[in-house]
Parts: sequence; structure tokens; C-alpha cells
Amino acid sequence: MQTQAVILSAPGCIALDMARLKAPIAGDIVVRTAYSGVSTGTEKLFWSGTMPAFPGMGYPLVPGYESFGEVVEAGPETGFKPGDWVFVPGANCYTDLRGLFGGAAGLLVTQAARVSRLDRGAGAEGALLALAATARHALAGFGTALPDLIVGHGTLGRLLARLTLAAGGPAPTVWEVNPTRRGSEPYPVIDPETDTRRDYKAIYDASGADLLNTLIPRLAKGGEIVLAGFYTQPISFAFPPAFMKEARIRISAEWQPDDLVATRALIESGALSLAGLITHRALPGAEAYQTAFTDPNCLKMILDWSAA
Repeated sequence: MQTQAVILSAPGCIALDMARLKAPIAGDIVVRTAYSGVSTGTEKLFWSGTMPAFPGMGYPLVPGYESFGEVVEAGPETGFKPGDWVFVPGANCYTDLRGLFGGAAGLLVTQAARVSRLDRGAGAEGALLALAATARHALAGFGTALPDLIVGHGTLGRLLARLTLAAGGPAPTVWEVNPTRRGSEPYPVIDPETDTRRDYKAIYDASGADLLNTLIPRLAKGGEIVLAGFYTQPISFAFPPAFMKEARIRISAEWQPDDLVATRALIESGALSLAGLITHRALPGAEAYQTAFTDPNCLKMILDWSAA
């Protein structure tokens, strides 16, 4: 089989082209992609050539790990049937391209065990499941505290704030340096320069920048900083202020399967809304990625594969 796919052949070189797919095997399903998301975190690093060494990385590759589409082929052992709609967290299904992510293609072949069933009515927001699950992963677990300060009001920061409210927590404060990203929310979104508080118990950083020396003095004694973004440069901090605060630092990685299950339940129950997170939609191609990676007003870019 062949499919149209977004192919990143080298840093800055991205285009829509044809790709050959591996033949499905037992346990696989074939999915026709309706929508896929563009990550302004990890995918931008590959596009810019700044991604640190990572297992499985290299060019040419198919980006994308946020795909939502319709099952068009499935064996009886998979538990799926044609017409089902699923979220696909990337797919390594190409004969001559790296599939470290692999979700930005018109057709995907993937193990059925990797996908999550979603209602077709989710539409383009169905492609946001993994990002929402990543936010949920940062908040869940033994001994974790809900944030009272979130740094960054991008898509991940907004999801962290919405999940905090869904969990019954007090409205967190959110720092955002870009005035166009503040808007009207059921929680305060402020310029960090105007904030005088120094007693935050849990600070969640979704900025991707090394801000520890800024954030540690803002902690209450024994408070925690959660690094929820992806950081390309070494992280460092001055020890004396951290010592005085008895600061704790935790790193939150990507979602796990149980996060997908829990997040899907929150969405289906109405406890978590994904509305308003998608600001741009486009056909697959270089122009969409250029916009996603360089336009500060682009919160989330969704690729529409219906006409591809």
C-alpha cells in the first residue's frame, strides 16, 4: 500500500509526498486519518534540527503522534471493525522512512492495542487526546499536588489548568508573557512581572525554558516544581535558594496507557473540555508546519486530511 504522508527529510525540509506502508499483520488495523495535530514541542525540534540525541531519531521521518480517524480494515481478533473511529498515537508503518512518530499520513497501519476508541463526533478535537493525557500524567500519581501556579498558557498549560478545575482544585494562577494568549478564562492569566507571590506550593512549568532560578524563590517552603515541558538545554539552578526553600523538583514525561483511558473518560463525561484549543486548521504540507512553528498566535495546528 501507499499513502500520502508528511515527510521531514532534513531540518527545515518538509513536504507532502508518497510513502510505502508495511503490510498489516495479525493484530493490526488500518486507519484512514481524518485529522492530525502538529506538536510545537518535539516536532519543532526535529524541524529546526535542535532535537537532542534520542533513540530512534533520524531523517527522513514522518512526524506526528496525534491522529484521529476511521478504521477501514481490521481482523476479528483486534476487537475493531471498519467504521470505528480511533485515536492513533503515532505509527511505525513505513518501509523506507523512520516512524519514530509516524502519524502524519493519510493511511496508518498500527497494532490495535495501541489505539483508543473515540466517538466520531469528537471531530478535530479527537486529535488532542494524547496532549490532554500528557497533562493528566503530570497531575496524576502518588503524592502529587495540584498546581497553584502554571507557567505558560499554551495548549499544555491550558489543559493543566482545566484538569485542575475538573479535579475540584482551586483556580490556579497562570503566567503568560504573550498578551494575546491571556484572554478570558475561569482562572487568572497574568504577566509574571505583576505577580508578587512567593508561597506557591506546586508550580507546573509548561514553558520548555530553564526558569528554575526564577521559580524556586516563588515556592513556599517544601514546595514542588514540576517540569512538564521538554527541555533541549541543560537545566541548572543556584543551590542556596533551593536549600532555603527545601525545594522538590519533579520531571513529568509523556502519557501512559492508563492516562489515555482516564482522559478519555473525563472528555466523554464532560468534565474536561477540549474546546477552544485549536486555533488553526490547514491541509497537510510545509505551509501548515511553517505557521505552527513560527506564528505566535498559533496555539494548535490541526491538519485536515479529508481533501489530501
